[in-house]
Order: sequence, then structure tokens, then C-alpha cells
Amino acid sequence: MSEKKEPSVWDGFKAFLMRGNVVDLAVAVVIGAAFTNIVNAVVKGIINPVVGAIGTKNLDHYSSCLSSTCEGDQGIQILWGSVLGATLSFVITAAVVYFLMVLPMAKYLARQEARRKAKEGTQEVIEVTELEVLKEIRDALVAQRGSGHDRS
Repeated sequence: MSEKKEPSVWDGFKAFLMRGNVVDLAVAVVIGAAFTNIVNAVVKGIINPVVGAIGTKNLDHYSSCLSSTCEGDQGIQILWGSVLGATLSFVITAAVVYFLMVLPMAKYLARQEARRKAKEGTQEVIEVTELEVLKEIRDALVAQRGSGHDRS
């Protein structure tokens, strides 16, 4: 009777880390963190001044008051400018990730798939051609045998 050795916790952890999706997720987090600084700079350096041409340069100052008085910390304020800034940051980040990473990778994978299918199609044509040649050789041999028997 052989006893099955259960994998250790360390082996299970290593197997978990070596899964492709965990590594992909880690890469995505690191790249996302790097893009955050760029996106924040674009929002603060370009978007906020463009919006500032209409009003204030800082979107955080845009708000609406729900109560009768909103002086300082008094009253109920809706800080819709902060929400707008965060939304713009998200949209810019999503656009950068999509256009610089997802779209090129999808096109690359589509080209690889097309090459693979073309290669398979060529392989099938070669196999069919070889089969046809073998059939022709067989028919020629059968014809030679048939004509050889007639001479005797």
C-alpha cells in the first residue's frame, strides 16, 4: 500500500503564483499604477486648465449646495467636480490601456491565428496533393499490370 503524499502549503502557493492569470494580474496592477501618475498629470495639466477657462482650474472646487447655507464646512455639499475629475481620470486610463495595450495585442493575436490557419490550410493542400499523386501511381501500376497480363 502506498500512501499519497499531500502537497505542502508551499507547493500549493507556488502553483498558485505560477498560474498565468495571477502573473497577468500582477503585471496589470504594476502598469496601472505607472499610468496613474501620467493620467493624473494629464488631468491636472491639461483637462483642469481647459475646464478652468470656464471657471476654476481645480475641479474639486465645483460643488452644489443642498441646504440653505453652505459656508465652509456648514451645509450639505455635493462635490460633483471631484466626481468629474475622477471620471475623467478613469476614462483616460481606460483609453490609454485599450489603445496602447489591448488593441495592439488583439491585432497581434489575430495575425498569429491567421498565420496558423494558413499554415494548416497549406498542410491540408499538401496532404491532398500527395494523396492524389499516390492514387495516380496506383492507377498507373494497375494499368501496367493489366497490360502486362494481356501480352502473355
